[in-house]
Amino acid sequence: MSWPPIREELAGIEPYGAPQLDVPVQLNVNENPYQPSAETVADIAASVGAAARNLNRYPDREFVALREGLAAYLRSDVPKAEITPEQVWAANGSNEVMLQLLQAFGGPGRTAISFAPTYSMYPEYARDTNTEWVVGHRETDFAIDLEKARALVEETRPHVVLLPSPNNPTGTALPPETVTALCEAVGEAGIVVVDEAYGEFRRSGVPSALELLDRHRNLVVTRTMSKAFAGAGLRLGYLAADPAICDAIRVVRLPYHLSAVTQAAASAALRHAPELLGYVAELREERDALVDWLRAEGLEVADSDANFVLFGRYADRHAVWRGLLDRGVLIRETGPEGWLRVSVGTPQEMDAFKHALTDVNGARA
Repeated sequence: MSWPPIREELAGIEPYGAPQLDVPVQLNVNENPYQPSAETVADIAASVGAAARNLNRYPDREFVALREGLAAYLRSDVPKAEITPEQVWAANGSNEVMLQLLQAFGGPGRTAISFAPTYSMYPEYARDTNTEWVVGHRETDFAIDLEKARALVEETRPHVVLLPSPNNPTGTALPPETVTALCEAVGEAGIVVVDEAYGEFRRSGVPSALELLDRHRNLVVTRTMSKAFAGAGLRLGYLAADPAICDAIRVVRLPYHLSAVTQAAASAALRHAPELLGYVAELREERDALVDWLRAEGLEVADSDANFVLFGRYADRHAVWRGLLDRGVLIRETGPEGWLRVSVGTPQEMDAFKHALTDVNGARA
């Protein structure tokens, strides 16, 4: 017997994680490249300091003030969605939100599905909750064929459907009719989770699935403060759904899962939402310019509604990734074979990436 006596299905598995390398230009994990202002940092520090005076006491288990702030923000971002605090749930990053959903609605004898290429953590959430994992496939343009999707739902009768929109790693957003069709196909037997981690970066005219919440009580829409809010180090993810779904998650959440420090920092960040979100428009413009540039270079590029771009195709993508790294630019080797993903950074970072990629492609020509 090997040591330690880990679960058999976990033996030998490498843990999830993108490379963390100290290079001048880091464009591999879809972070917001702009730091919070001194005013925002001071407010967060003061709020955390105030919370620290009561660290001998457990935090508000229901994080009421934070849920009120998150609901108010969602109403401002998507006015058509009249989100109430009772519809909001939060946890330590959208990763924990997803895990809690699988704990509550997945489990032994239950099934979760998604459509590849998709976020690489989804099968791990299923594995960790002993949920059967079934994966369908997207079309060559990374869209979801509705007839094939309905057939997979009919065949597997899933309890959880995971739909990132914009999709990671491709950046493609789902049209509302796809979300509606899958909510109807799944019915009362399961939930449909639309993962909008990159929702604030969607292009003009692309709707949020939040607009559909009042039509489908089996719909869950997740968000995060890691990306548009420039809060990757904050670790705060959240969802909006029917209050009954939030009640179900309460059954599986760990006691006091959101610390007083996290609640204070996140509430302070929400008070500065206009400033923290102020660079979203610039990042959208930088993304669209990057898509145009990559296509002009003769590369295939997926349409993106996120703060990253998937491009290819390369016969040896690792060699291109390595060549960029040798030139001080770190991107992500992920997605379908032959493709690479680059986060959208500052104009200076994008210039560095373009010069490095031109150099690498020229050396390989």
